[in-house]
Amino acid sequence: MKKRLASLLLALAALTACATAPEQPSQPAPAPPAQQDQQSTAYTFTDALGNTVTVDRPQRVVSFYGSFAEMWVLAGGTLVGTTDDAITQRELPLGDNVTVIGGTKTPNLELALGLEPDFALLSADTSDHVQAAETLRAAGVPCAFFRVDYLEDYLAAMEICTAITGRSDLYEQNAQRVEQQAQAVIQRVRPRLAQNPPTALLIRAYSTGAKAKGMDNLAGVILHELGVKNLVEDHPSLLEELSMEEIIAADPDYIFVTTMGSSQKALDALRDGIQSNPAWASLSAVQNDRYILLPEDLFHYKPNDRWGESYAYLANILCPEG
Repeated sequence: MKKRLASLLLALAALTACATAPEQPSQPAPAPPAQQDQQSTAYTFTDALGNTVTVDRPQRVVSFYGSFAEMWVLAGGTLVGTTDDAITQRELPLGDNVTVIGGTKTPNLELALGLEPDFALLSADTSDHVQAAETLRAAGVPCAFFRVDYLEDYLAAMEICTAITGRSDLYEQNAQRVEQQAQAVIQRVRPRLAQNPPTALLIRAYSTGAKAKGMDNLAGVILHELGVKNLVEDHPSLLEELSMEEIIAADPDYIFVTTMGSSQKALDALRDGIQSNPAWASLSAVQNDRYILLPEDLFHYKPNDRWGESYAYLANILCPEG
């Protein structure tokens, strides 16, 4: 083991000195159906960046993203290492056998390689992970990139992960069941909103400002699927700048807010920005207590097996049961 560790660290040092991050393909090639030999446990699939990956029941898995760490565990896998967001954001009960390898954007590759991983999960949207994969692959570690923004992405990722672990029962429990929950919510709410669709402004607040969001946001997708008309459909300029004049003219029925980074700093920036306009208080959504801050665990972090709860949360605001 010491000889193998030494060779891994030498590979890391050599590549770190000269490697540069490759460009991510803007449109990965269409993924062919994943394949599994009926007489073998090896599994081949195409990841989110178009890479062909083959793994065989990996037991020493390192995740470079807390959301994917949780997803892997939900698929019946075990971890030897993951990033600190698995604890700070996910509160995963990792146990003493799992090593924290740093932050999502600042992973410690030397520490990760020292765990002698046989599979690594990385984010297709993080450039540091693309560069890290070069080092990992050179050390003989199979790598797979995932991109999970919406429920469909989660279902596809779980199909791959449960195929790797051989736990189709967990796909039914932690993915198929979640899809059924979401579809049940849509079928309950959408017909009831169809004749008079409510309007909504979806805002994502940062410590430095705020922007309107549409179908590029999981809450925006859910609102659309439930039958809500997002203001950005008729006012696309709001995606670039929140214009108080346009918001007043449209007067949405609901205003939903998600935060990124420090929630309090984001809300303070929103209060000192657009909400400081005296006309803000005249909006129907504000006057009718329909200005709603959405919880981070359901609308900022990837919900994973709680995606059905995200649908239900918005549905119960728009169309309370009873």
